[in-house]
Amino acid sequence: MHHAARHNMARIVNIIPFTSIIDQNARVARDVLEDGEEFGSVVLEHHSNLTPDKETPRTRLASENWDTPVIYTTMVQFLESLFRGGTRSARRMHRLAGAVIIFDEIQTLPVNCVHLFCNAVNFLVQECGASIVLCTATQPLLGRLDRPELGVLSLDPRCELMPDRDAFFGRLERTEILDDTKPGGWTVTEVADLAISELRRTGSCLVVVNTKRWARELYEECAARGITEVWHLSTSMCAAHRLRVLDDMRRELDAGRPVLCVSTQLIEAGVDISFGAAIRFLAGLDSIVQTAGRCNRNGDSKGGLLGQVHVLNPDQENLSKLKAIRIGRESTLRVLGEFRADPASLGGSLLHPRAMERYFTYAFFNHRNEMAYPVSREDVGHDDTLFNLLSCNRLNPGNMRTQPTLRQSFATAGGLFKVIDAPTCGVLVPYGEGTEIIAQLCGALDSQQEKMLLRRAQRYAVNTFPEVFKTLYDERALYETKKGLGIWCLDPQYYSGNFGVSVVATEKMSPLIYDGGA
Repeated sequence: MHHAARHNMARIVNIIPFTSIIDQNARVARDVLEDGEEFGSVVLEHHSNLTPDKETPRTRLASENWDTPVIYTTMVQFLESLFRGGTRSARRMHRLAGAVIIFDEIQTLPVNCVHLFCNAVNFLVQECGASIVLCTATQPLLGRLDRPELGVLSLDPRCELMPDRDAFFGRLERTEILDDTKPGGWTVTEVADLAISELRRTGSCLVVVNTKRWARELYEECAARGITEVWHLSTSMCAAHRLRVLDDMRRELDAGRPVLCVSTQLIEAGVDISFGAAIRFLAGLDSIVQTAGRCNRNGDSKGGLLGQVHVLNPDQENLSKLKAIRIGRESTLRVLGEFRADPASLGGSLLHPRAMERYFTYAFFNHRNEMAYPVSREDVGHDDTLFNLLSCNRLNPGNMRTQPTLRQSFATAGGLFKVIDAPTCGVLVPYGEGTEIIAQLCGALDSQQEKMLLRRAQRYAVNTFPEVFKTLYDERALYETKKGLGIWCLDPQYYSGNFGVSVVATEKMSPLIYDGGA
């Protein structure tokens, strides 16, 4: 904020990978900056697309355009503002000029967007007067990519904000990562055994899994054994719901009561909470290290011992739609093998910067051909990349006899670009204040009122994948606030107080929906 004031910059934009961190950080900023002001007038949360891609004059007025001084949004929304076709996302692009842009947990940048991202950031700094900060404990090598001709970050030699960075890794060591992978993998029963054992040993345990199915099955396994202090977190729950669960767990932990949390990766980066022990399913080493940041976070474990982070490989796991995790697993397995053979070569610890650099060497450099956003022959008639379509585009077969001619295929590139393989659709859920917001949206008289309600609705929305949305639609569990507006709401019977959005109706909804705010 001092930097923005000193250089007369327009706004501060916080780009965050997980909505769980947006929930936490935006709430703190709002408590300070919006005291007495109208909700959303200073601090904006924007992480769910609640209006349809196909615009109408009405949805255009209600769509979000980042016009507040402080913005919390996702990497998906940022990249779509720069590269996606249509006008809805592009309408926000000019808000990035003259802004302080903070990328939190930058290691989560999608591999196929790496060169596009580097070129965009260089442009925002050099041509648009933006200031960029890349935050993470596991810094990727964006200034040393294997194909610099496609674009790398133009980093100043003095780019590190923290002097003598590597020394802090030794001084602030609070955890140790244990390689507990084994042939055949761990069953749900075995994972539950270890989690409950660590809960009893340390008083609290965090288990981070890769899929929602595993999170639910493990939670149910522990609950079936009579573990009443088990909690569940996943992105099937709206932001307000997750905040409530995190707050409740913090109170239990602060009071010294036992807590066992089973979560997807939404909790692993940036969430301010600390457990006595942690279990992480095999994924990228950066994810494992981030999970370690939720273990013995304040260095207050009994006897000053290091917190233990167990890395497990599940016996069955469907990662077909989670390409980034698959890529990360492969590189992590290679680093684990090298660490077992020669720990000293990686600094003697899987938390050492040398181990992280080795991991990114494999994860990034071994996938260098994927970093320019490949597109297939089915998409454009030949093998190509989005980078080429937006730059020299030498493969453009169009008529070039008229000069001067733009060779770029902007419309094609915009139509092909998507940060995730299956774009999600935001659905409003009847949780807490969300019930009231849904009712008000149904009765809103003008687009300005709808826009303000949609800002409040962000924390009561859940992003659903196409197959989940279709199932809910076919079950008649979804309805529009107003016909043609394209804002979808969920029937209360399909929102669980334990798991969030459910594709089957449950009878336990009413008593489990919290009333009041988030």
